[in-house]
Amino acid sequence: MKKYLIAGLLVWLPLAITIWVLQAVLGTLNGMFGWFLNAGKAVLPVAAEPLIDLLLRIPGLGVIVMLLGLLITGVFATNMVGQWWLRQGSRVLSKIPIVKSIYNSVKQVSDTLFSSTGNAFRETVLVQYPRHGSWTIAFVTGRPGGEAALHLPGDYLSVYVPTTPNPTSGFFLMVPRADVIVLQMSVDEALKYVISMGVVAPPMHPVAIAPGAAEPARN
Repeated sequence: MKKYLIAGLLVWLPLAITIWVLQAVLGTLNGMFGWFLNAGKAVLPVAAEPLIDLLLRIPGLGVIVMLLGLLITGVFATNMVGQWWLRQGSRVLSKIPIVKSIYNSVKQVSDTLFSSTGNAFRETVLVQYPRHGSWTIAFVTGRPGGEAALHLPGDYLSVYVPTTPNPTSGFFLMVPRADVIVLQMSVDEALKYVISMGVVAPPMHPVAIAPGAAEPARN
C-alpha cells in the first residue's frame, strides 16, 4: 500500500505544483486587470460601469489583455520614441517623495537582473556556508560596490545563496573570489538541484580546475 501511495504521489505532485504556480501567475495578471478596470470607474462616466462589470465577469479576459499589454509595452519600449517617453516618465516618478525611493530601487534591481547585457544570475558557484567545510550552491550577482567595497580589500564577489526548497528567499553574501568554486552547470540546472533538495542532480560537465584552486571536500 505504501509503495502505491508513493507512486501515485510522484505522478500527481509535479502536476499539482505546476497548476498551483500557473494559477498564482494567472491570478496575479487577472487581479491587475481588475484593478485597472476598477480604477477606471473613478474617471469614466457612470454609464460605462455596466460595461466594466461585464468585462470583469469574462473568464480569462484579464490574462489575455495583460499579456497583450506586456507585449505592446515591450514593443514600445524597444524603439527610440518609446525609450524617450519612458525616460520622461522615470524622471517624473523620481521626483515624487517616497515613490522615488521605491521606484528607483525596484528599477535598478530589475534592470540588473533581467537585462540581457547584465551578469547577474549568469554564473553558478559553490561557496562555504553557513560554516567552513559546508558547501552550498550560490549565484553570482555582481561585485560589492559603494562603501562596502571600500572595506573589502581584494577581489570579492556578491553572491545570492537560495534556500531549499523555496529559492525565492535566501541570503546575500560578499565573499573572496578565491573562496568560491565556479560550476559549469547552468542556472536552471542549479535551481532544479536546489528545489529538489539535491535529489535531482544536474548532468556532469567537463570541469577545468585551475592550479591551486580550492576543491570541495569529498567523502
